[in-house]
Amino acid sequence: MPAILNYLLHLATAVALVMGFFMVYTRITPYDEVHLIRGGNRAAALSLGGTLLGFSVTVAASLMYTADYYQFLGWGAFATLVQVLAYVIATRLLRMSKDQIESDNMAFGGLLGAISLSIGLINAGSIS
Repeated sequence: MPAILNYLLHLATAVALVMGFFMVYTRITPYDEVHLIRGGNRAAALSLGGTLLGFSVTVAASLMYTADYYQFLGWGAFATLVQVLAYVIATRLLRMSKDQIESDNMAFGGLLGAISLSIGLINAGSIS
């Protein structure tokens, strides 16, 4: 396959993975991040932003370190599962995420975002 087509295939797949992750993640959370962010809720923006960055780091690592397209796609799908599990575990342990995010507690939103980014970085490093 010509290099430009290979690039476009990987780029389109990576963007589709991020979009798919966004849809899955925003459906499993007990609050509507997009609605909250549109209303100026910074905690929701920090939490969602950190989560997207954490997922994207793993997708980038899978692009760099996998041997073929199907491995890349598989790691991207697995990264979705890891990030969702990290969210579920963190919110169960913290027991107050919905109220804290909806009340715009930026410290809590930053904590959730940092947890997700940390898990993403660890996940990305594990791929290499």
